[in-house]
Amino acid sequence: MSLFGLGSRNQKTFRPKKNAPSGSKGAQLQKHIDATLGSGNLREAVRLPPGEDINEWLAVNTVDFFNQVNILYGTLTEFCTSANCPTMTAGPKYEYRWADGVAIKKPIEVSASKYVEYLMDWIEAQLDDELIFPQKLGAPFPPNFQDVVRTIFKRSFRVYAHIYHSHFQKIVSLKEEAHLNTCFKHFVLFAWEFHLIDKGELAPLYDLVESILKL
Repeated sequence: MSLFGLGSRNQKTFRPKKNAPSGSKGAQLQKHIDATLGSGNLREAVRLPPGEDINEWLAVNTVDFFNQVNILYGTLTEFCTSANCPTMTAGPKYEYRWADGVAIKKPIEVSASKYVEYLMDWIEAQLDDELIFPQKLGAPFPPNFQDVVRTIFKRSFRVYAHIYHSHFQKIVSLKEEAHLNTCFKHFVLFAWEFHLIDKGELAPLYDLVESILKL
């Protein structure tokens, strides 16, 4: 979508862009997202359209936010290396360790690049699991669907926090500051609208979040 376009020179991703759930409902909701984002009113863009199912809305938007953070981080992969960022941090006070509860049950310390790689793999696995993110119109969402979405958003926020704390000057030099800020504002407004991230998780970027939400 044009509002979040970085231009072809910076379209770097870890993996191919994910598509929204198929079927007329997913396509209809995607058109609504594109139309409201095109208006530039992000607060309006995040609201659940009247009469729509909240889980359908969360599903389509979760795919969009995955694509956004994937592209954003992709522009920094040559700078966010194990040598430059040996741990996944958000400033001196916050360090994130990886665990998926399956292959890695006890949180482990990894470089920022490895953390993001693990995270993107994990999110993509959730999006590809039709028992969690059903592709067919009318297929039921699992009872824990919103819990899965909350975990995706909580962990995706950590990528934004790392970018702002460790790579913001590089973002500025790449002339991507406005794009980053717009993506993050959209992300925060959506997460806040649907209670997807606990307030405590926002601490590494609380001042920025506060300015977006005007708490």
